[in-house]
Amino acid sequence: MAAASSPVEFLLRRMPTPRRRRLPLAGAFFAPTGLAGATLLGAVASLAAGVVAGARPPSQRRNVDALARRLALLAAILDSVLLDARGSLGGFSDAANLCFRELYVVLFRAELLVSYVASAGRAWALLRCPHLAASFRDLDAELAVVLDVLPAASLGLSHDAAGLLGLLRANCRRRAPAQYHDPDEAALRDRLLAALRQFELGQSPDHPALQSLLADMGISSAASCRAEIDYLEEQILSQEEDTDLPLVGSVVALLRYCLFALFNPGNTRALRDWPLAGNRQRLLSFGGGGGDDTSFSVPKEFSCPISLDLMRDPVVASTGQTYDRPSIIQWIEEGHSTCPNSGQTLADHRLVPNRALRSLISQWCGVYGLQYDSPESNEGMAECVAASCSSRAAIEANKATARILVRMLEDGSENAKAVAAKEIRLLAKTGKQNRAFIADLGAIPLLCRLLLSNDWMAQENAVTALLNLSIFEPNKGRIMEQEGSLRLIVRVLQNGWTTEAKENAAATLFSLSVVHDYKKLIMNEPSAVEELASMLTKGTARGKKDAVMALFNLSTHPESSARMLESCAVVALIQSLRNDTVSEEAAGALALLMKQPSIVHLVGSSETVITSLVGLMRRGTPKGKENAVSALYEICRRGGSALVQRVERIPGLNTVIQTITLNGTKRAKKKASLIIKMCQRSQMPSAMALGSTLTVVDHSLVGNNTLRRAASFGSGELPNPISISVPVP
Repeated sequence: MAAASSPVEFLLRRMPTPRRRRLPLAGAFFAPTGLAGATLLGAVASLAAGVVAGARPPSQRRNVDALARRLALLAAILDSVLLDARGSLGGFSDAANLCFRELYVVLFRAELLVSYVASAGRAWALLRCPHLAASFRDLDAELAVVLDVLPAASLGLSHDAAGLLGLLRANCRRRAPAQYHDPDEAALRDRLLAALRQFELGQSPDHPALQSLLADMGISSAASCRAEIDYLEEQILSQEEDTDLPLVGSVVALLRYCLFALFNPGNTRALRDWPLAGNRQRLLSFGGGGGDDTSFSVPKEFSCPISLDLMRDPVVASTGQTYDRPSIIQWIEEGHSTCPNSGQTLADHRLVPNRALRSLISQWCGVYGLQYDSPESNEGMAECVAASCSSRAAIEANKATARILVRMLEDGSENAKAVAAKEIRLLAKTGKQNRAFIADLGAIPLLCRLLLSNDWMAQENAVTALLNLSIFEPNKGRIMEQEGSLRLIVRVLQNGWTTEAKENAAATLFSLSVVHDYKKLIMNEPSAVEELASMLTKGTARGKKDAVMALFNLSTHPESSARMLESCAVVALIQSLRNDTVSEEAAGALALLMKQPSIVHLVGSSETVITSLVGLMRRGTPKGKENAVSALYEICRRGGSALVQRVERIPGLNTVIQTITLNGTKRAKKKASLIIKMCQRSQMPSAMALGSTLTVVDHSLVGNNTLRRAASFGSGELPNPISISVPVP
């Protein structure tokens, strides 16, 4: 049986989709089409003036000021040319227009670079100062090249303008590479690295020195410190090229330590209410899933023509039409050979990812605060996050922070406890070292107490912190051994203050149920299975996913069938076969549970259930197909000939079974072959036309034992019936 998603995969689902910030000089840019002459020159002059008039960021000030001085000279030259041109269009040579277009691109890059530096966190800018300085140097070199080829003579420059152009050309080439590096920023960066080295040596940095460092970085409050941490974590997830992930992770750990060692966040309401990255984002409901209602419609260009839902994985078919990958694959697997939108014949079944459209959809979702989990969203995230917290400095700084947080949980005010639970939740989200020493410090019993809190934020963060801690295998035992912890987790699942608290309680049960010895304890806990079943039928899309994965794990226990039946979990799983979000796990759980005849007949009594399983076998993932064929096999194996005959009457079954025997997983191929044999065998007691004869089984000669074996056939071996041939009239 294919396993459900791992707890680590579960956490990655909750990670925010990163907003990717790249250095502006990377990539291709083009001047606006259709512009020439004075109109184009006016656009160039406007760009130059905008950079000159813009605010000066605290980082790279020397380079930004030098760039502004150069562009001020350029703006004066362009104004002079515009004044002489008197607004005439097309009055410049082709060479001049070409230079203006190149100049537009250079100035556009300059605007982006300054904007990038201004929006960057101070710590990030310090860590990247060599790369940023190199970007300014490259920009000056590009500007110098364009100015060198600018046809000054054809522009009719005045004497003063010609002098300014010569001065500007000289300035662009005069600065030596070393002059792009600011010694003050380099010194501040060295102080930051020195603080990290102290943690590497196992020493806590001097607090007055840290306060002075943060003040010089412009970090003067808990809120500004938290903003720096969030920005750096975003860069870790963005995976920008040439980023030293262990170094960035170490600075994050240092700033988190400073947040609690230098400021007093327990008494700061602003930090308590600071939004978690990706938390409480509005989710679109895709066909039957939960989610908050939205007051806007999805643009037609972003909707799949087949499902009419927002496309998650847009692909281009051979006809040039774009569809969501699951929808067009289902269309093709159903036997269609034409394009659904255009009606043209599909030349082949190749599907090319439409990455440009995917990027636009992602940006649109970002504008409206919607979570967009494209297939590439989580690629490499786990590795990046693990690398960022693996350095010695990060580990030691996080340990020091955890000690402060556990003390706050134990002795702090109610507000301080809520803040501490939130920070432990974040700290435990990454790195098994973090999860290990947080538990070693005694955080688990203190977090369990907060599950009873009347403060919704404290309860939500406490149960989520327990979930994150439970990812580390030894911590599962610590949670289960804590007296009353399981009862409290189920209580949050049943009566939690927020939807997210309930969802994360279900996810915690899923994480704990990975251990075989805990499955029965969870099933025996009053209301645990009932509440999971209720969430599976009534929860949000994410809640249903959490619940079905927990039920899947519990179903692997040999004594689970009776408990699942009496708690209505089986009915919930049957209903979930029609929900594409959870159908694969639901089919897997049902296949495990159908060891009880009562469950087999409950599942197989509905034609809709069998049809849903066959549909999943047709369009599901390899794991989903394996789960569906396993469930169908159990129906045929344990349900008797009546259910086998019902299965074999499903339209298109033969085609689906044959496809799985050729392309399915090893286990799916085996089960599909056995289903074929059982269907063939179910026809043997009746007359079958074979050529010009009719084969009739003599039941009296076969014997009752063989018939009994047929009713519970599962070995794959066919009995040897005794038959006679008679002419067919």
